[in-house]
Amino acid sequence: MKRRRSGYSTRAIHGNGTTPPVGSPVSYPIHQSSTFVNPIGSPDDVLYTRYGNNPNQIRLGEKLAALEGSEDAILLSSGMGATSLAHMAVLSPGDHLIASDWIYGGTKKLFRDEFERLGIDVSFANPAKSDGWKQHLRETTRAVFVETPTNPQVRVIDLGPLAELCKSSGARLLVDATIASPINFRPLEHGADIVIHSATKYLNGHSDVIAGAVAGPSGVIERVRELMKMWGQAPDPHAVWLVERGLKTIAVRMATHNSNAQAFAEWASGHPKISKVTYPGLADHPDHEWASRLYEGFGGMVGIVVCGGSPGATTLLRNLKLATHAPSFGGVETLVSEPRYTSHAGQSAAELVKAEIGDGFVRVSVGIEDVSDIISDFESALNNQ
Repeated sequence: MKRRRSGYSTRAIHGNGTTPPVGSPVSYPIHQSSTFVNPIGSPDDVLYTRYGNNPNQIRLGEKLAALEGSEDAILLSSGMGATSLAHMAVLSPGDHLIASDWIYGGTKKLFRDEFERLGIDVSFANPAKSDGWKQHLRETTRAVFVETPTNPQVRVIDLGPLAELCKSSGARLLVDATIASPINFRPLEHGADIVIHSATKYLNGHSDVIAGAVAGPSGVIERVRELMKMWGQAPDPHAVWLVERGLKTIAVRMATHNSNAQAFAEWASGHPKISKVTYPGLADHPDHEWASRLYEGFGGMVGIVVCGGSPGATTLLRNLKLATHAPSFGGVETLVSEPRYTSHAGQSAAELVKAEIGDGFVRVSVGIEDVSDIISDFESALNNQ
């Protein structure tokens, strides 16, 4: 008889599930050790935390693979580390990468500055153009990278046609799905080859750790592991333990992020001092139809444009009492920031305009506080302008 597959919350807590022996700790312990006793004269792998085979690292990798539906997964010391090594695992000097133009500013800087030094050519495609990907395709194209939903406009990209293009050309499709989390969207189910996460965000969910993750085929993950050894991207066991602890509640957290953000976006869209709201759960969002079809939740990120431009945004941020002005997102607390100073800092004025990050744009990472309190905080801050 075929075994019934567990639900996502169960997998986040138990992985693929084995009954622990009597006397086992219910909360898996932190193996805070750099090295482990190895057998003498044995060809077995050396157990060494920098190699990514600390028990905490292995356990969390298995859980994430169970959530994403991948053959394997690995944790790294940051989201940027995960992005870097995932690409290095499938690209070599002389190869060509097509990247979405709608991506995190740090990732764009990595591709433009560092990949060029490594001899990897990068083209940026506009996902809004129907032939935007195909026109950049070359014989040397070995990978395509997208972020969906995007940061900070929360645009949604349909992976189906892109996956077909990659399959026909022999390129790998890499997807940063940090904003969705594996609860709302699992790229491998839609044709992606490799999934990337900043585990700092929703996987951990408590704003108390920096980590990254890559999920995909065993061969790719093993290559990432080898690169991790050489480039020093292994996470500390305590950081991994914190991500695993956070992962146990990801399903219930995401349900509240989803519902709170929906309520907040609907309220904001009717406020006279907010000129624009960007959230895929709203019917007027350009990708609402795609998001409704592809996602199991619209996520916790909302973009708002405050009337009065930069001065209006500054006043709002100063008047907020509950929401915290800080970079990053995906934590249980509501965080607000201006992407032009954080995620997209260093981009030219023209690039910011192209990304629709103008004066007055504020990114709201809606937390899991009582949504009435979140809305009341913003209402009060706007009314006191």
